[in-house]
Amino acid sequence: MDKERAGIQSVEVGFALLDALAQARGPLMLRDLAAAAGMSAAKAHRYLVSFQRLELVTQDSASTRYDLGPAALKLGLASLSRLDAVKLARARVGPLMEQLGHTLALAVWGNHGPTIVHWEESPQAVTVNLRLGDVMPLLSSATGRCFAAWSPAEPLAPLLSAELDRARAAGRRDLPGDMAAVQSMLAEVRERRLARVIDTLLPGIVGFCAPVFDSNGHLALGMVALGSTATFDPAWDGAIARPLDAAARQLSADLGHAGTAPVHA
Repeated sequence: MDKERAGIQSVEVGFALLDALAQARGPLMLRDLAAAAGMSAAKAHRYLVSFQRLELVTQDSASTRYDLGPAALKLGLASLSRLDAVKLARARVGPLMEQLGHTLALAVWGNHGPTIVHWEESPQAVTVNLRLGDVMPLLSSATGRCFAAWSPAEPLAPLLSAELDRARAAGRRDLPGDMAAVQSMLAEVRERRLARVIDTLLPGIVGFCAPVFDSNGHLALGMVALGSTATFDPAWDGAIARPLDAAARQLSADLGHAGTAPVHA
């Protein structure tokens, strides 16, 4: 039993070195790596010798700096290839819905635009005429604005243009009137890292959509919260926006995304 405990502890101690390398911006000298892992250089060196044999770590012969090795890359790629963004998100929607007290949904980019693929309705939610498989408009829905803000501009251009034409024909003064106004709206979405609509898609309904990015920086899905204007906090830093944004950022991190959100001009 003592040997088993020592063995497990040894793995945990050694992993601190791998974790330090993963968080570093580049290769590290032994002293810096040991300090980041919270151990002496002599102790770190013993672990690094074993990690080099396993190809988890490499050492540059010229600079003597250590970095993650090909085996670490193989493990990371294998893990990323098995991640299912929607599956991970669905597991988190229930607890988040209970925390917020409002309906949550998940959307991905489908053949015709942002598409609702999961729906978790709060017991206190107002009835909304949305269904699984519904394609959300780019300009009048929080979901559409979120996808428009972080999707490549070229394939979006004809879709946005068509929606602008329909909005003008319908006399929609609550929507952008030209492409310059659209770009200004999308720039705000990117700046806030949230999209919001109030009384725009459905009367009396507020909606937020937060982006979730994958390891390549691509928009994997949108996390949507919506509810009645009577009970739903519409503030950008309010009781709905903050937890939704935090959940989306955490899911992005779990999918391997690091750094700031990409911007597609």
